[in-house]
Amino acid sequence: MQQDRAKRIDAIVRAAFAPSHLEIEDDSASHAGHAGAAAGGETHYNVLIVSDAFRGQSRVARSRAVHAALAGELNSGLHALGLTLRTTDEIK
Repeated sequence: MQQDRAKRIDAIVRAAFAPSHLEIEDDSASHAGHAGAAAGGETHYNVLIVSDAFRGQSRVARSRAVHAALAGELNSGLHALGLTLRTTDEIK
C-alpha cells in the first residue's frame, strides 16, 4: 500500500484542490530512526500546493482542509506532513 503514497497524495490533492502547482517531497530518509518512521519510508512528506481553492481561507482552515482530504493516508501510515499552502496571488 505504501509504495505509491506520493502518487495517491498527488491524485487526492489534484481532485480536491485543482492546484496550479504541486510539489510532493518524500522526506522520510531524513527521519530514519525517529518516531513514526518506517523501514520502507513513505512516512514523512513535504507538500507545496498552490491553489485558488485556498482563497479567503486562513492558514489553519487551509491546513484542516488538506488534512481532511488526506485523512485516509494519515490513518494508514503517513506520519508527518509539512504543508506550504498558497493561492496564485500569494506566490507572485
